[in-house]
Formats: sequence, structure tokens, C-alpha cells
Amino acid sequence: MPPKAKAAPKAKEFEKPKEAPPPPRTLNEQSHQRYELAHPLHEAFQKVGISGLSAPELQLWTSAQYCRATAASSGTAHKKQQQQLGNKAHRETWRTFNEASLPLRVPKKPTCWGKDFAGRDVGELSLDQFRARFEKRARLTCLLAARETSSPQSEPELIKEKRRRLEMATLRSELYGELVGSLARDPAWDDVVPIPLNEPDNALAAIAYPDDYAEAISYLRAVMASKEYSPRCLKLTEHIISMNPAHYTVWLYRFSIIKALGLAIPDEIQWLNSVALQHLKNYQIWHHRHLLIDNYYPKIADDKEQVARLATSERDFITTMLAEDTKNYHVWSYRQFLVRRLQAWRDPEERRAVEGLIDDDVRNNSAWSHRFFLAFTDPEQTTAGSHATEADLAVPAAVIDEELAYAKAKIDLAPQNQSPWNYLRGVLVKGGRKLASVEEFASGFVADLGDAEKEEVRSTHALDLLAEIYAEKGDKDKAALCLDRLGDEWDRIRKGYWDWRKKTLTTAV
Repeated sequence: MPPKAKAAPKAKEFEKPKEAPPPPRTLNEQSHQRYELAHPLHEAFQKVGISGLSAPELQLWTSAQYCRATAASSGTAHKKQQQQLGNKAHRETWRTFNEASLPLRVPKKPTCWGKDFAGRDVGELSLDQFRARFEKRARLTCLLAARETSSPQSEPELIKEKRRRLEMATLRSELYGELVGSLARDPAWDDVVPIPLNEPDNALAAIAYPDDYAEAISYLRAVMASKEYSPRCLKLTEHIISMNPAHYTVWLYRFSIIKALGLAIPDEIQWLNSVALQHLKNYQIWHHRHLLIDNYYPKIADDKEQVARLATSERDFITTMLAEDTKNYHVWSYRQFLVRRLQAWRDPEERRAVEGLIDDDVRNNSAWSHRFFLAFTDPEQTTAGSHATEADLAVPAAVIDEELAYAKAKIDLAPQNQSPWNYLRGVLVKGGRKLASVEEFASGFVADLGDAEKEEVRSTHALDLLAEIYAEKGDKDKAALCLDRLGDEWDRIRKGYWDWRKKTLTTAV
């Protein structure tokens, strides 16, 4: 008999990485690490696919798929799969799987763990923080279960019940940021005597407050009267603000609590962001933000890195707010305050942000106004107290030239847009320059004026400016012609206004 052929060499078994991964720091890291340990080929499979796996990797991958599917199937299905594969191949597959020390039951692919009441990702908690959170939730569940079976009768039982309720209130506040149920029934407020609003019976315009709001305000009066500044009072202000964000007094009290307790201003700003997005036109929210920045900035003023981070985070939030309403007065007013407070007149990011808003909507007067503010209120290159509509010779000529060029470029994009024409006039006034300095530019939008057949006006604002230029130069006939054509042809709806302007030409001194 011929000698037996040598068996083909077996593929080298898949070797797991010897270097242990670093211990996980957060819940997300632990979830991903556990998933990777149970699926050692997951990363390679995602990168190169099944066809890109080496022979040992492919053998391990198919063994894991088969064994886990087999273990999860019923007894009959298990036998059927074994018969299809064959006993020897079945044993080899299980041997490969067992030698790799892979678990049969595997965790699902990591997903989001959700967010806590402050909007933070639970998955970013450290393992100790998550363990403490889990224990609190388990403890709260036990306390809730005890409530279903307890019926205190004696004094010791009542004391025990109060303690249980107090612990529940503390846990719910820490876990979910909630004031649970009526304040009168909340053990955390047992020591406070509320001060209700007692209006006379014959009050002319008594306000019918909802019961929960009236109760919360009565507790607010009590803690304010006693000048209490505590975490529970801070939570009370949040509760009242959720019902009435326009309550000016509660915002002032909240700021006093933050100052008294020395709480972190960035945390308060993060909470405030969510409230502002729910109430876009609320003034009190922005005044509270003013106070927070005024309190926080002096503490970090010497740290340029922290100031830069604050400027970036505030600018990002302002962008989010303006995406909801690009002409929100409160947001633009706060933006000017922030520029003054952080001395950000020449911050290139601030300039780029405003230019981006103008590029998005060249008719956004709010964005144009803010650009004018940045250019002409910088204390290093303007006169202190200079009015927006008066000449300021302290402004460098280069700044005037730059702003004129910018306005002209935007006028070319939309000649009938009034915003850049107004900006152009404002810049000329600030620079102490004559309107006639842009006569050639304005004339480019008007052709053959007075010739009914050939006359072309691409911008009524250019024609209006030309009327002022001619009046400035003393050429009243040309100025009158411009105003006549505006009233008779190009802007008839305001003919009365243009006629009045024409009369002022003869009465002007």
C-alpha cells in the first residue's frame, strides 16, 4: 500500500492579545471593553469584513457564531444542527470555541445609557459614581415598597415614617432633581411655616393662582423672610421657575443662593441653557445670566485660557439661540454685554460669527447693528461716550475703509436691501466723511435719470442717497429730480414722504 499522505498542517490557532487593556474609567468604557472581550474579532470584522479575516480568525469567528446559535436553540434544533455539521466537525468547532475562553452569553452592543436630570450622559459617570447611583435607586425602590405596606399608628412608627419620607425626598432630589408631591407633605420642608398671600375679600383684581404655585410661593416667602440660603431653597426656586419663568424675584433670590453657597457658575449656566431654550423671549433669564457672568469673570480674568473657554461656550450657546430666532432682542443685547465684559471687540471668532449671520441673511439688521457695535465701540480706537450717530475722528481710517468696502460688497449682492445702505451711511458719519465720497458708487445703480424711456434704477436706496449727496453739494435741482423720480415712479407708495423731502430742500438753511 502506498504511504499515507501527510495531513495538511492545521491553521495556527488564533491568539488573543496578551497585553491587558487598561482598567475602564467610565461606564461607557466598561461596556465597550466587555463587548470587545466577548467579541475579540469585532474590530477586525468591522474594518475588513469576513473576507479579510485570516484563517485562524475566520475559524474562531465561525466557531463562535455556530456555538452561540447552537446553545441558544432548543434540543431538537441542536441535534439537527449537529447532524448537518457532522460529529467530528461539531467537536472541533466546540474545541476551538472553548480554547478561546469565550462566553456563550454575550452582552449586547453598547448603546446610550441615557441622561440624568441635568442632561449629563449617565455613561460618562465613573464606575464608583454609577455604583452609588444604582445603590440609591435600589434604596429608593425599597423605600417605595415599604410605603405600600406601612400604616403607622404609634408615635415611634410616625417618627420612623417621617424619616422614611425624608430619605425618599433626598434620594429623589439627588437622582431626578424633583420636588415630589405637595411641599406640605414633603418631610424636607416640615420645619418651614409657609407665609400665604392673604388678599382682602373685596380685592378688585384677585389673582386665581393654581394651588401648587400658590403653595410654592408661600414657602418661598417664608425662606426669603428667614434669609435661608440652602440647597433645598435652590431646588425650590427651580420648581417655581418651571411654573413661572418670568417671576423676577425668584431669579434674584436664586442668584443670592448661588453666591452664598459658592456654587459653581458653569454648572448654573449649563442648567440655565436648557431653561432659555424653553423660553426664548424671557427677559429674566438673560438678566440672571448677566449677574452670573459679572460674578464669575473677575475670578478667571487673569487666566486667559479660562476666559477663552468661557467666550467660546457662550458664543456657541448664543449661536444655538439665534438659530431659533435670528432677531431675538434679548440675545443680541446680551451679546453686546458679553463683548464689553470679556473685552472681545477684536476677537476674530466674534467677527466671523457675525459675518456668518450676515452671509446667511444679508437683511438681518440685528447682525449689521452688532458689526457696527464691534467696529465703533472698541475703547482702544474710539472716543469714550461718542454717540453712534456722530463723527469720531479717533477711529482709524483703516477701520472706516474696511467697513465701507464690506458694506459695498453686500450692496452688490442685494442692491435693494436697505440694511447695508444704512450701514454705509453710518460708517461715513463715524469717519467724518462726506456722503459725496461714495457718489460714484451710488451712481452705479442709477442710469439715465429723467429719461423716461432709458431710465434704470436698480436700487431706490441708491437714488435716495444721491438726493442727499446732491443736496450736500448744493445742487438742489438734481436732488429734486431724484426725489421726484422716487415719488412718481420708483417708490410711489411713499410719495408723500418724498414730496416732503423735496420741500425741505427749499426750506433748509
